[in-house]
Amino acid sequence: MTTSLPLKPLSAVHPASSSSSGGGGGGGVASSSAPAGNGGKTAKKSRTRKGKRGRRRRSKRPRSSKTPPPYLPPEAEEGNIEYKLKLVNPTQTRLEHLATQLKWRLQEGRGEAVYQIGVEDTGLLVGLSEADMEASLLTLQRMAERVGADTTLLRQRELDYDSRSCRKIAEVLVRKVPDDQQFLDLRVAVLGNVDSGKSTLLGVLTQGELDNGRGRSRLNLFRHLHEIQTGRTSSISFEILGFNSKGEVVNYSGARSAELICERSSKLITFIDLAGHQRYLKTTVFGLTSYRPDFAMLVVSATTGIAGTTREHLGLALALKVPIFVVVSKVDLASRAALERTVRQLERILKQPGSNKVPTLVRTPDDAVTAAQQFAHCSSVTPILCVSSVSGLSLDLLQTFLNILPPRSSCKEQEELMQQLTEFQVDEIYSVPDVGTVVGGTLYSGVCREGERLVVGPTEQGVFLRLKVQSIQRNRSACRLLRAGQAATLALGGFHRSLLRKGMVLVSPRMKPTVCCRFEASIVLLFHAKTFRRGSQVTVHVGNVRQTATVECLHGKDELRTGEKDVVRFCFIKHPEYLRVGAKLLFREGVTKGIGHVSRLLPNSQSLDQNQDQGLGPGLDQNLDQGFGQSLDQNLLKP
Repeated sequence: MTTSLPLKPLSAVHPASSSSSGGGGGGGVASSSAPAGNGGKTAKKSRTRKGKRGRRRRSKRPRSSKTPPPYLPPEAEEGNIEYKLKLVNPTQTRLEHLATQLKWRLQEGRGEAVYQIGVEDTGLLVGLSEADMEASLLTLQRMAERVGADTTLLRQRELDYDSRSCRKIAEVLVRKVPDDQQFLDLRVAVLGNVDSGKSTLLGVLTQGELDNGRGRSRLNLFRHLHEIQTGRTSSISFEILGFNSKGEVVNYSGARSAELICERSSKLITFIDLAGHQRYLKTTVFGLTSYRPDFAMLVVSATTGIAGTTREHLGLALALKVPIFVVVSKVDLASRAALERTVRQLERILKQPGSNKVPTLVRTPDDAVTAAQQFAHCSSVTPILCVSSVSGLSLDLLQTFLNILPPRSSCKEQEELMQQLTEFQVDEIYSVPDVGTVVGGTLYSGVCREGERLVVGPTEQGVFLRLKVQSIQRNRSACRLLRAGQAATLALGGFHRSLLRKGMVLVSPRMKPTVCCRFEASIVLLFHAKTFRRGSQVTVHVGNVRQTATVECLHGKDELRTGEKDVVRFCFIKHPEYLRVGAKLLFREGVTKGIGHVSRLLPNSQSLDQNQDQGLGPGLDQNLDQGFGQSLDQNLLKP
């Protein structure tokens, strides 16, 4: 479903007019008294000249200068996009019907809906007069008030295909957080080479103050002393940026705590700041696979261009099928020629085979709205924004882009995940005074409530242990109910921390989870200096699982080279793990890199017997992911 509004009329295709050249000056038609021997040729020549003159006369006829009206794709019954030709003085019954329709669109968009005013259901852009447009916007505002929502005029444009009258179309964002949740949350992973300005940009966005050119705005983002001393991120940190129901920015400049930001926001952008240095690549890969970001923001310095790990980070995002947009930073330090060279480099790498992206340069607020809508619904569109954290150039365009950015998953997909059994992935483990053991992570499926009894595992012996969830917090705010796709921290009370590790899962006892040391995966080898064969050891990333595994066998070949595919059997060298069939897999070791998906589990018989003794027998949801990573360019992941 395409949600972008064409800003210019679509060009009509007219048959090309043939410009014939007159041959023979102004010769007249031959008379019937011409010699018989030449009569056939002369008559033929006369008919030819008549045809040419006829074509010249037809080509000189005035053509209609009226351009066909532009149009959108027909309105879809599902989704959060609604077309309305006009909303002028509706009756009370009609107003109630329109408000009910708005509720449906808000539910489909998980709290956000976009109304196109002046557009027929077929997608034809008709436009409205000034008076009808004002009346329609007023009616839409009354509809939003009835459902407790707010409206924001995104853009308004005059149609230029009919010069006889001034007709306008408008695009309006309606936002309301559903009553059963606090805010709409989107996760954005921040990628890019070291010293590209990732943390500085996040500091400016979340703190609301420009940088001084020496990295002052990034100091609040660092978690360790060596990060402050070197200015380089080595761990995963989280920062939030909020937008209220009217689309206004909510950050630490107006709210001094994360609790206030969450309370005042209808939409929350959670930035996952990842490391850019090659030394911390495993941390970056873990952040991409474990925290399941909705989008990725690739930050490229305008002064250095595509350098270091930039290409590799882009390849990782493409391999994991995370939609990516590009932010060119430090434009205040780069000359115009250097900036243009960096943009050309980006366009070239995004268009190359394997990426197959359509780069779109964002220059105006109108471009930002169009890019945000197309980006979420078309995987090939890749917006490029050029900003400065020191001068503040185009930061408003980036904020507009993030404000309009819709969620990737639909309401129906969200409901299907919530109907499944509970599965919470453990990414972080803490010990908090007076609270006890706390785990942080993402709820993959189902719902989680305070006081719910779950099982956690697998331990090094491959068993699951029972526990109780004491309390839940999201963004440092108390929460009684956690839904699929949301990140949170769970307090486990007196459960001993030594029994926990990263990579575990908290699942419902009814799931009867299966653990395994051996599994098979369909892979494609993205890069290897020599050959990939039996006995090779690689670090395997599957969701929040990260462990070294040995290649036991290759089913189709004796060895693999760069770009080849096969089904490979892996064996974890330390302890069993909980995996799902169809889960995306990424493995690496030095310059060796590959992707694929888990195709078969080979359960550990001993762990199965222990789990069955506790009433936690084998069982796993089958969720196949076909065709993963088949078209990725191997050059993107070369060192």
